[in-house]
Amino acid sequence: MELQAEFTTEPFRGEGEPPEHAVRARTAAEEAGLSVDFGPLGTTARGDADALLGALPAIARAALDGGANRLTLQLSTPTAASEPAGAPPTTLERLIADVERSLGTRLADLDRSGKQRAVRLLEERGAFAMRRAAPTVAEALGVTRFTVYNYLNREP
Repeated sequence: MELQAEFTTEPFRGEGEPPEHAVRARTAAEEAGLSVDFGPLGTTARGDADALLGALPAIARAALDGGANRLTLQLSTPTAASEPAGAPPTTLERLIADVERSLGTRLADLDRSGKQRAVRLLEERGAFAMRRAAPTVAEALGVTRFTVYNYLNREP
């Protein structure tokens, strides 16, 4: 069985280089052989349940040794699409497809500023008023939901 861990380490910093505690936590997850998506406000690690659960103490220790004063963790099983295969696209999926057409490429293929623009466009179209919008948009962008929240909180 596969598991996913989303974790944040604090204190947060604004723009610039990520804090040492976040980098150390990411490195510990990578050294455990987990698939890691590192974002400015959080990290997602995925892998075999035993490997991920076994790596959590090392991830926590690395973050604390790097200066974190808090580690917030959420464990889940990765979710496949919530709709059955062949189901018509949801409103959110249609909005994402519309933004991809507007920008001329898949959201995951955009650079950072392009992804920020895509999030602004989705927000303007009401996407984030929908249930589970942030994780769905994060998946389409290939980033963590924490990164999506960071993009939403940025000045245009």
